[in-house]
Amino acid sequence: MAAIALTAVSAAAQETYENAKIAWSDLNGTARYVGMGGALEALGADISTIGSNPAGIGLFRKSNVSISLGAVSQQDAQNFGGGKTTNISFDQIGFVYAGRNNSSSFINFAFNYHKSRNFNYILSAADGLYNASQNKQTYLKAKGGWLYENALNPNFNSPYIQCNQLDALYSENLLYDPNAEYAWGYYEANGYTMDRRHWGYVADYDFNLSGNINNRVYLGMTVGIHDVHYNHMSEYVETFDVGSPIMVRDERKIKGAGADIKAGVIFRPVEYSPFRIGLSVTTPTWYDLTTSNITYMSDADGSIHSGDEYDFRLNTPWKFDLSLGTTIGDFLALGATYEYTDYGSLDTRYKTGESYNYWTDSYTSQSESDEEMNRHTGETLKGVSTLKLGAEFKAAPEVAVRFGYNYVSPMYNKDGYKDGTLPCEASYYSSATDWTNWEAINRFTCGIGIQLDKVNLSAAYQYSAQNGWFSPFNSYNSSPSDADYDPTDNYDVYAVKLSNKRHQFLLTATINL
Repeated sequence: MAAIALTAVSAAAQETYENAKIAWSDLNGTARYVGMGGALEALGADISTIGSNPAGIGLFRKSNVSISLGAVSQQDAQNFGGGKTTNISFDQIGFVYAGRNNSSSFINFAFNYHKSRNFNYILSAADGLYNASQNKQTYLKAKGGWLYENALNPNFNSPYIQCNQLDALYSENLLYDPNAEYAWGYYEANGYTMDRRHWGYVADYDFNLSGNINNRVYLGMTVGIHDVHYNHMSEYVETFDVGSPIMVRDERKIKGAGADIKAGVIFRPVEYSPFRIGLSVTTPTWYDLTTSNITYMSDADGSIHSGDEYDFRLNTPWKFDLSLGTTIGDFLALGATYEYTDYGSLDTRYKTGESYNYWTDSYTSQSESDEEMNRHTGETLKGVSTLKLGAEFKAAPEVAVRFGYNYVSPMYNKDGYKDGTLPCEASYYSSATDWTNWEAINRFTCGIGIQLDKVNLSAAYQYSAQNGWFSPFNSYNSSPSDADYDPTDNYDVYAVKLSNKRHQFLLTATINL
């Protein structure tokens, strides 16, 4: 079969569900931070607060260096596509330089690397289909006038959506007869299977300047650089009553970098009380990203493929934190944090061109918001509230025991879906029609720390549980009032329940200098 080559267009943007993966963050950092559920924003004195409340670095009295290694394991999953359910991870390395200003004030500098996002996840779903298939979706797009008459050469000046990569592949793969209008053959499948392996990470490089005023007010600012490495490989198979199964294999990469600024304050409202209140804000991360894919379709007669690569921009939402913390004697520390992020305000942007600056001898690119995709994002994603609780108990002067809990509200609306009919470039270059609406996350953590002279060794365990609903493509039901109404076109695709249960083990070594 003939190969299909889709020309990349520089003015392109990415789709809501893919962008949500990049914008999301995990609970990760040092073993102490994870063991206490990340509820250290007001307590401070842990390098992982550099990325949540930078003022926490201002509570350090001594310089130190820390390094963390761990393993993440996915429960109830099987290895697929070369991916394993358990992966070793280098999670964090950083240092704090504590510079004394006077007897009661410090100015500190810190640097930290850590993985804010671990993409390792294997998705598996299967279900029956009745009167439906991805083949039929392409057929209905053509019948509804949503595809340009030449499926392999879309007209981007048309007010209607043009065929995406999957439409082009289905049109070519034994389903479309150019000599007969809408002669599509066997397009109704009896079932499907989907297996997808995700892997990669988002690495954060944080630079911090912080300090305190008379041990009452702590201030901090962090400049963060984010390095994105996302990959997925999937195999989607539809089976038919007549003819061989059709498999779509999709491989996608997203790479790039972004930057943000975090600012925070911690203060003790009562002079002689250890009770602290923390406030922090994080700007959007301004990402400049490149996405690329190659997608294959095959059956018993052979295979065809398509692919593209393009640049786009993504601005994540603002993030706001309110935290409380206190100590009781020298044996108990308690912390709580509330965090809010409105993911419905994700700003997907496409590049509009470049301009040359003669003074700096450099090029600067311009971009505009993808209004259609952003509207869809606002209808699909929503604000997320995160509650973090943590406690640390000194069982002995050299031994600390830690516990934590997180509740993270859902990011996705229950009725959200991937809309392949949006008139924007993100839809034109889509290579997948499936989506998953994930529900709330519950995290349970615990840990232990042992002080050995100038070395502190800590271990932590995190259990994270989340359910979601997977759909391979949209349902379609036309109205009897439509001029071209045909009841045989209607079909419903039912969502399949998924789970993402993860176990994380962390070890951190901290050396006080």
